[in-house]
Amino acid sequence: MTTSLTIAVKRIHDAAAASDGARFLVDRLWPRGVSREKAALAAWLKPLSPSDALRKRYHGETADSDEAWDAFRLDYFEELDAGGEEAKAALFTLDAAAKVGPVTLLYAAKSAERNNALALREWLERRTR
Repeated sequence: MTTSLTIAVKRIHDAAAASDGARFLVDRLWPRGVSREKAALAAWLKPLSPSDALRKRYHGETADSDEAWDAFRLDYFEELDAGGEEAKAALFTLDAAAKVGPVTLLYAAKSAERNNALALREWLERRTR
């Protein structure tokens, strides 16, 4: 990815917009109440989502605390750094879309301030430096 990459983050329950560019769901589970048509996805990038164990641990802790959020991000970054072949293929898909135009990472969590899509965007931006 280039340093001029535009990565938006949006809740999947919000309406799709032309400005979203290529839309990628980055959750491990399909969000309730969202049809595949409404989602308007370029792809569902499950390999770039947090592992089930990490997701459950984070939601089991006090997810609103700064300590829990920081711990989640660090653990998630480690998972991303250690990504296998499926994760590499998902990154290739994301990189290819980013070369064409903007991309939007979609999440289902209720928090707009603390969700895996924001953490993934941070990780993606760090790897371009």
